[in-house]
Amino acid sequence: MRTLTLAFATLMLLSPTAAGSLIVYTTALNGPNEAPPNASPGTGLAEVDIDTILQTMRVRVSFSNLTGGDIAAHIHCCTTLPFTGTAGVATTTPTFTGFPGGVTSGSYDHTFDLTDPTSYNPAFITAQGSLSSAEAALLTGLNIGETYLNIHTPNFPNGEIRGFLVQAPEPATFLLAGAAMLGFVIRRRH
Repeated sequence: MRTLTLAFATLMLLSPTAAGSLIVYTTALNGPNEAPPNASPGTGLAEVDIDTILQTMRVRVSFSNLTGGDIAAHIHCCTTLPFTGTAGVATTTPTFTGFPGGVTSGSYDHTFDLTDPTSYNPAFITAQGSLSSAEAALLTGLNIGETYLNIHTPNFPNGEIRGFLVQAPEPATFLLAGAAMLGFVIRRRH
């Protein structure tokens, strides 16, 4: 029992203190996820971190094996139904600020200020009625599965690889599951 208490205390010390301010969304990017699906050999991973206190959005993308040099990359929002369909571009156009262009493989890491209109497609702000409504629509779209990230190439001008962004479990969830499993293992040993 003492070992279990020590293990639980250690896990609690390792848990993040600001877990409530960061929401993480992830996706795998590929051709079959596009609309319409395609047979591109391209793949990628994307992570979008929303800091609800700082009102920022950190976008990290890694991709490889595109059939041509990329010409655009951005987030689309909001589809009519979760995890299906297409939508207009919500973020900067034609591509994310500083995204590597004209390459078939690469990586990207940039933080956007969600209170800055230059972080969005002007048409998205207009469609939502205001900057604050655009931010709210993007965050709602992320939360309900109506937002996707994709990368466009000359061979696939409507998008070569994409993936719908899904909220990742909080680190505390993994820590609690690990603590429960550790308790099970310790109890089984005794």
